[in-house]
Amino acid sequence: MSKAGRASFSARFLGDRRGSTALEFAMLAVPFALLVFAILESCISFAGQEVMANITDDVARQLRTGQIRRADMTEATLKDMICSRLEIMVAKDCPGLEVDLREYPTFADAAKAGFKIQDREIVLTGTNPATFTVSPGLAESINMLRVFYKWPVMTDFMAKSMANLKDGNTLHFTSVTWQNEPFDN
Repeated sequence: MSKAGRASFSARFLGDRRGSTALEFAMLAVPFALLVFAILESCISFAGQEVMANITDDVARQLRTGQIRRADMTEATLKDMICSRLEIMVAKDCPGLEVDLREYPTFADAAKAGFKIQDREIVLTGTNPATFTVSPGLAESINMLRVFYKWPVMTDFMAKSMANLKDGNTLHFTSVTWQNEPFDN
């Protein structure tokens, strides 16, 4: 092909506007889809966190008022109480649900209780941090209920930026600290 023929082909190719809309759409479709999936992932995760916080508040109120007796409270019972209401947002039987309910001598001691993510696992810290336990206090005692859920990140491309636990999960956490009312033990 001669130099003039190549120049006229280039001019015709660059000057032809048919299909430009399809090309522009193709260039914008991927970033748009990524943005939509990121928004959906964040919204669903936030809704799950809020549902878990409301459930934890309700369970803590029942414990604080003595509606749930200390003798009736076990780890399995507490997990079932939370999971039965959380299943609207998560998989059946709430895989990844951890609970920690314990009594503290003072609010200052309860404030020292914390956790950290070490090697992509939850590690309890502070006063008496050994393991997750369920040990509610008697009337007028100070208690803290902490609920952890290993929330699965649904979209693969978001997992690397959102996940802070093993298996592409992110930690949802809620805590309530209270003093029991003077109910009959």
